[in-house]
Amino acid sequence: METQARARLTDPLPLAQDLIRCRSVTPDDAGALAVLERALRALGFTCTRLAFDGGGPRIENLYARLGTAAPNFCFAGHTDVVPPGETKAWRFDPFTATIEDGTLYGRGAADMKSAIAAFVAAVARSAERHGNRGSISLLITGDEEGPAVDGTKRVLDWLKEKGERLDHCIVGEPTSDTHAGDTVKIGRRGSLTGRLTVKGVQGHVGYPERAKNPIPGLVAVLQRLTARKLDTGTDHFQASNLEVTTVDVGNPATNVIPAEARATFNIRFNTEQNAEALEAWINGECAAALSPLALHHDIKFERGAHPFLTQQGPFTKLLGEAIAKVTGAAPKFSTTGGTSDARFIHHHCPVAEIGLAGTTMHKTDERVSLSDLERLTRIYEAILDAYFAKGAA
Repeated sequence: METQARARLTDPLPLAQDLIRCRSVTPDDAGALAVLERALRALGFTCTRLAFDGGGPRIENLYARLGTAAPNFCFAGHTDVVPPGETKAWRFDPFTATIEDGTLYGRGAADMKSAIAAFVAAVARSAERHGNRGSISLLITGDEEGPAVDGTKRVLDWLKEKGERLDHCIVGEPTSDTHAGDTVKIGRRGSLTGRLTVKGVQGHVGYPERAKNPIPGLVAVLQRLTARKLDTGTDHFQASNLEVTTVDVGNPATNVIPAEARATFNIRFNTEQNAEALEAWINGECAAALSPLALHHDIKFERGAHPFLTQQGPFTKLLGEAIAKVTGAAPKFSTTGGTSDARFIHHHCPVAEIGLAGTTMHKTDERVSLSDLERLTRIYEAILDAYFAKGAA
């Protein structure tokens, strides 16, 4: 029975389908980690379920390890998914994991349940060749698409408390452009969100002298913020950019000057910037725009991530060569895109992101071709073979 289970797990498709059928919209686990845990136990992994609820919903996580020796090579990812939206707009129900014309459809097919299945299939194919030369682990969270408070970061803290070391890590986010392995993410820009409220005095539009309209003040602030070119980028990172994402007054009346006007903006910033300096600049621009209008403001900042870079060296060389062995082409090393849980992992070990193409993630009819799923599995298998044959500095 164990041999049959292992043989079944060398094919990533059944596990990918089983995971997609779990309606694990953040923060609900919906049985996804139990599905994964059964598969990993069949391969000999020691599994530990970790649940945290730091003031919010209870978040389920899983840490599993095969072997006890060093080095410990980790695959990291998440089983939670974003909501599917209007299910009638989908070609197939987003949680039935339907296959048509060599393509697997479903929420999580690209981001990133299929990659988790590829992790497991790669281990099933290659573990016996590694002997006792090291360990393979999986760090899987149910909180990546949400606040990311009680997920990967908490598990990493737990590992550190236990004296458990990760030597190198791959995150299976859908970071490729068109086919699995064409792009490797070795860093990410930082993220800073600002929630700005400009405060005025409510009044009748016919008596503006008795009120203070906050809207011109908000417009003036946003003009100043968006006018500045933050930088021109670096050798490894694209330019930093500030984008206004919401502007809201919430005023249903046409004859009332509102008391407040609000806007939200986000900055994706490279290593030329830092959160502290950006916050100081933004507060200065607010004061400069609002003081002449006798308006005041309140702003709340949320620091989502700091920029990081995994320096190219033996580890990235090993990844590039393993990928090229499977695909016939060297991958592009990139730092573009949003944030991922790699922002937490890089504090513990060198990390890179290798996954499927991200063209359908978070979209209606999210999908992955079966050929690309197999391609990603072979990439992970080649990386494991190279890693445990040579090691990585």
